[in-house]
Amino acid sequence: MNPATEQQIRASFVNCSKGEAKRMSLPRDLTGRPWDDLDFLGWRDPGAPERGYLVAEHDGRLVGVALRATNQARGGAQRSMCSLCLTVHSGDGTALMTARKPGEAGRQGNSVGAYLCADLDCSLYVRGLKELEPGGRLHETLTLEEKIVRTRANVRAFLDKVIG
Repeated sequence: MNPATEQQIRASFVNCSKGEAKRMSLPRDLTGRPWDDLDFLGWRDPGAPERGYLVAEHDGRLVGVALRATNQARGGAQRSMCSLCLTVHSGDGTALMTARKPGEAGRQGNSVGAYLCADLDCSLYVRGLKELEPGGRLHETLTLEEKIVRTRANVRAFLDKVIG
């Protein structure tokens, strides 16, 4: 993903008002993010942990969606898989994230949900740049590049469902 400015990120959101986008907490380490290793920019709001945000390049433009963590995985020995990067987490490592659809559909309460890595660091898990718990990566014969392509396709499909 190409580095994005605070202004570009705030302007990219399709499922919240301009005022909400202006008030959202952006990552403090925005300029220090490993942009070359990101398939999308994802973060949780430390002041409101039920809120998350995902920003990705989609059809030649930057698209951001506000997310709400509606429940955590059930904890304990329970394991759950992220639908974007296919990383397996136990406990609260995944969360059901919902994105309100933009426009009239969203005002009517329509949303799209998926289990995602709770910290939204899918890109780093795929590349092995963030530590996984034992058993967190399924054995696959895909190359790293193929896994990255798959993750990007899953992000694109999720955004298509939200904005489509």
